[in-house]
Amino acid sequence: MSTAQNQAETRRLVDKLWSYCNVLRDEGVSTIDYVEQLTFLLFLKIAHERENDQLNPQRILPSSWHGRGWAELRGQKGEELKRRYEKLLADLGAQAEGTPLNLIFGKAQNRIQNTANLARLINDLIGKENWSVQGTDVNGDAYEQLLSRGAADTKSGAGQYFTPRPLIDAMVRCTDPTPRDTITDPACGTGGFLLAAHAHIVDKYGEELDRDQIHSLASKNIWGTELVHGTARLAAMNLLLHGIGSWDGEQVIHIEDALAKRGRKAKLVLANPPFGKKSSITVIGEDGKATREDVAYNRTDFWVTTTNKQLNFVQHIAKQLDMPGRAAVVVPDNVLFEGGAGETIRRNLLHDYDVHTLLRLPTGIFYAGGVKANVLFFDSKTPTPGQPLTSKLAVYDFRTNQHFTLKTKALCADHLDDFVEWYRSAERPEDRKPSELVKVFDHAELVARDKVNLDLIGWVKDESAEDADSLLPPEVIAAEIVEDLQAALSEFAAVAEALGAEAKDEGSD
Repeated sequence: MSTAQNQAETRRLVDKLWSYCNVLRDEGVSTIDYVEQLTFLLFLKIAHERENDQLNPQRILPSSWHGRGWAELRGQKGEELKRRYEKLLADLGAQAEGTPLNLIFGKAQNRIQNTANLARLINDLIGKENWSVQGTDVNGDAYEQLLSRGAADTKSGAGQYFTPRPLIDAMVRCTDPTPRDTITDPACGTGGFLLAAHAHIVDKYGEELDRDQIHSLASKNIWGTELVHGTARLAAMNLLLHGIGSWDGEQVIHIEDALAKRGRKAKLVLANPPFGKKSSITVIGEDGKATREDVAYNRTDFWVTTTNKQLNFVQHIAKQLDMPGRAAVVVPDNVLFEGGAGETIRRNLLHDYDVHTLLRLPTGIFYAGGVKANVLFFDSKTPTPGQPLTSKLAVYDFRTNQHFTLKTKALCADHLDDFVEWYRSAERPEDRKPSELVKVFDHAELVARDKVNLDLIGWVKDESAEDADSLLPPEVIAAEIVEDLQAALSEFAAVAEALGAEAKDEGSD
């Protein structure tokens, strides 16, 4: 199948499945819940197809499940279909922990209570397609696009697990994954970074890969961690459909709190950790009421103990890097200038790692409103006694004079092409081709700044501030106002939360 045919088939599948999402929304089924149900049903359908392949039959479900699975649902309708479906979910979720079946089906529930809608989804939308024959690329791409559309469903909060694909691709192109790399994402969401890294390696080295490299790439060199079970199952299915992991092997997506332990070392870490500032857990008291308690991780390898989740992820990613290794991580602005623990972390990061590039991102590109973020690129290297590993930090300002919104002007791949070209023009930031968007800072200059503030701005002329003719369209201005207000509200909420915690502490004295 040609590339054009692949794209056309992907669009057909996405449009077909998405059209039914609109029907289910009227029933109260959110986009992310719909994609979750597709995860369950696609697994059962593909397992059935592969087990009945005449040329190369492959058993995916346990041998004791012979005759069970999709065959139990096919052609059924009404309450009997609903009963069988819910029984299947419960039985599959009861499989041994640590297996793909338990990850995908653990705690699974049927969200489609209307039996007519459930029957149409099973018998028509999924049942009439041959998912194995069409190929994992088409199916994986279709599933990935459904996840992308689901991220725009603000009511479900799905956007918090989704990084814009053009940004992911740019970060992957800059870090240039190879078959020799071990690659991870400690906050993997639906698996976008892992998929992009895998695709980059296959596209660049496909003909050179030997059998062992192909096996390692698919089974052990790429893995992710996700705290939320529902999101982890989406990531697992997403990777499986793209040929990463196996239906009957070990999990490549781990459901756990990545910050709670050191974790396996990796040559390359790609991540967009959660934007929320506080690490917290929900505690149910004896009276049945739920309260939130801040969490400070007791990691002896961390430079400092803090309840700030964003700062903890920076520490975790740095410590997870193998030697040598490289990282590209999305961080909000406050990670660059926050005092206290933030200053300690930045000072140590600049000394112990080669922090060489900072990309200032424009607003309006994330599903979480009001976010001002950056991409921090740093490497782990063999240290020189008494010398900091960071010598030069190049800051690329892609924020000033850039205006994006999710609907009227979404971020596209070509918007980041100039940055990627500049990044790849030389290994060292000071040797890269000149750009008016770039300023290079020495290590001594950085650590001399108040609180080691890395929020470096001011060399790119803000055209909108001086030229009245450059005023933006009203809808863009309105969107930016909304984003700024959302950012302000988030800051106020953080302050209120901190004040509440202080008051609680004083009251307990």
